[in-house]
Amino acid sequence: MQLTAPARRTTDANGTTRRTGIHDTDGMAVAAFVLGLLGLLVLNVFLGPIAIALASVALWRGTARRGRALLGLGLGVADLLVLAVFMSADNTMSWSL
Repeated sequence: MQLTAPARRTTDANGTTRRTGIHDTDGMAVAAFVLGLLGLLVLNVFLGPIAIALASVALWRGTARRGRALLGLGLGVADLLVLAVFMSADNTMSWSL
């Protein structure tokens, strides 16, 4: 069972073959990084898992921006760790500054 569409190969006017869909994975890697970074400040309960999911899909599809996707994955995990630390410190279900 395949969950995503495979990257197709197209031929342009010059006769060169290129993969389509690679820009989508690059965008996912950048979005994972930005959402993971933003999640350290606000809404980490939502942005952390989204960053983890986007980074995982981008890595699975073979993004050219592998480092950015790995940073997004690490920041998404850090978002959830920050949430857990502040929740345990405050003994509440959320945290605020």
